[in-house]
Amino acid sequence: MNLSTADRVIAETRAWVQRAVVGLNLCPFAKAPLVKEQVRFVVCETDDPRTLLDALIAQMRELAAADPAVVETTLLIHPNVLRDFADFNDFLDAADAALDDLGLDGVLQVASFHPDYRFADAPADDIGNATNRSPHPTLHLLREASIERAVAAIPAPEAIYEANIATLEALGTDGWAQLQAQCRADAQR
Repeated sequence: MNLSTADRVIAETRAWVQRAVVGLNLCPFAKAPLVKEQVRFVVCETDDPRTLLDALIAQMRELAAADPAVVETTLLIHPNVLRDFADFNDFLDAADAALDDLGLDGVLQVASFHPDYRFADAPADDIGNATNRSPHPTLHLLREASIERAVAAIPAPEAIYEANIATLEALGTDGWAQLQAQCRADAQR
């Protein structure tokens, strides 16, 4: 992958965060770090899951050591590996084990996003899956303390999921497809 491809992958992911995650308010905690430029976007070019795990471990260490006022969260985007959602989903066990091995369980957590994301009991075409559908396979490293503060500031955090489903159902599959097209167009600017 050359630099222009990595730049394109970051631009597509950033546009998705801006339009879908923040724009649709799928994550009410995402806007502040994005606006403050505290989100680190990292592209891992590998096509090897073991190399991705090594990159993930490095990013876990970097985020844990970073000042939250500078880097609040990290998106590790890996467009060439774990393209199959089942393989990606299986990899999450290794990601969680790495957190534990590093002693960072309870300090960081890994959220997962994939173009073909599918919740366990949902049909593949269920619009609710879109809450975790990103342009490229992505592992999102979050600080537990930040999540706890954000959740405490919201009157009914358990309502976020229901609100997301209602938003996506109102948008519909055609609206979601249009939003994705807008993200791609934004990334080309």
